[in-house]
Amino acid sequence: MSGHDTHEHHDDHHEEGGYHGSYRDYLIGFIASVILTAIPFALVMTGVLPVQATAIIIVAFAAVQMVVHMIYFLHLHPKSEGGWNMLALLFTIVVVVIAVAGSIWVMWHLNTNMMPVHNMPSFG
Repeated sequence: MSGHDTHEHHDDHHEEGGYHGSYRDYLIGFIASVILTAIPFALVMTGVLPVQATAIIIVAFAAVQMVVHMIYFLHLHPKSEGGWNMLALLFTIVVVVIAVAGSIWVMWHLNTNMMPVHNMPSFG
């Protein structure tokens, strides 16, 4: 057999700019996700807090869980793909915030400005 037939395989070789998490990273992400799911679930099931406080806590935990998923499972960090992944994420967040805030603003003003007035004089 010649030296050309031997195939050397190195596990430390990754695609250019790509980062693949370690087992430890996935384990940390999984444990954090379970905790961030279990706490709001327990709050809802026990009913220890008022409904409004529970809703706010659930939204906060959901936001934190999205960040955990982006970091530990999607591997989005400023160094990945030369920073383009993070830039695309920030652009997406800005567009979503503008769309949601604009929609809420339009619905709020339509609700307040288009409600029928009950004390209108009748002409007739």
